[in-house]
Amino acid sequence: MRSKSKVTLGVAAFAVLALTACGGPGGATSTGEPEESGDAGNGAATGEHPYGLEVVESPEFEEGTSMAEFAEAGSITIGTKFDQPLFGLVGPDGNPEGFDVAVGSLIAAELGIPFENIEWEETVSANRETFIENGNVDLVVATYTINDARKEVVDFAGPYYLAGQALMVQSGNPEGITGPEDVEGQAVCSVEGSTPAAHIVEEYGATLQATDAYSNCLDPLRNGQVVAVTTDNVILAGFVDQNPGEFELVAEGETFTEEPYGIGLAKGDDELRAFINDTLEAATADGRMAALWEQTAGAVLPTPEFPAPDRY
Repeated sequence: MRSKSKVTLGVAAFAVLALTACGGPGGATSTGEPEESGDAGNGAATGEHPYGLEVVESPEFEEGTSMAEFAEAGSITIGTKFDQPLFGLVGPDGNPEGFDVAVGSLIAAELGIPFENIEWEETVSANRETFIENGNVDLVVATYTINDARKEVVDFAGPYYLAGQALMVQSGNPEGITGPEDVEGQAVCSVEGSTPAAHIVEEYGATLQATDAYSNCLDPLRNGQVVAVTTDNVILAGFVDQNPGEFELVAEGETFTEEPYGIGLAKGDDELRAFINDTLEAATADGRMAALWEQTAGAVLPTPEFPAPDRY
């Protein structure tokens, strides 16, 4: 069963992401149908992958594996964030874009699934495990921190990126916050069910103003209802970039946790987890991960060293 927030993407090439508030992928459609005509440069007429990836033709997998099922179906459903600049953000045309979207499309390409056959399902922090368990999605690529509690419910491939928790405040830092120790007893906004929300309360004594999406924290910060917003540094950097002159990162984005982002999948699907880890490892070695980063989050952030998968 699919939720009403599902988006099926058409064939189109994303422009290199400027990731401004009005930015969006060039030429993309939300119908899942390729355009019959158009400029050769936007990928609609040529069948080019929007992130420049090569889709494997007729891949062979062991019968009965999830990989074989996806390849035979020719489609896959991937959960991602719709409100995370740089990683998973829906533009005015209704299509998500960002590094998580690119990584999801990498896995699909190795399964022989073209970009237009990926169904993108909005997942928020509180429903990611539930969506995997209930079969709403096949994978979740959604700034999804790997931790032991979540590994009791779902499995993870990766990590494919190492982020860290940080704080964002009003421009000029009127409260003079220098680190998480300064928010004790003060209102801080974060997303319910996220690791940053739990950490800022349990470790630093903040009063949590919880919401279901980080973008819903921006107005409370603007209006002084909270002294800070906390989540991973890369997410906050995206909001700072999208809202010039309004916000800044405390201590230039210095982090106080480690947040390894993984790809969530059904518990016990060891073959699929190994396949995704192999894909991430190969894409790091041959430069595809760096290329995907540079087309997305690299518009704002330097290219990182990508971590080796944890083959637990």
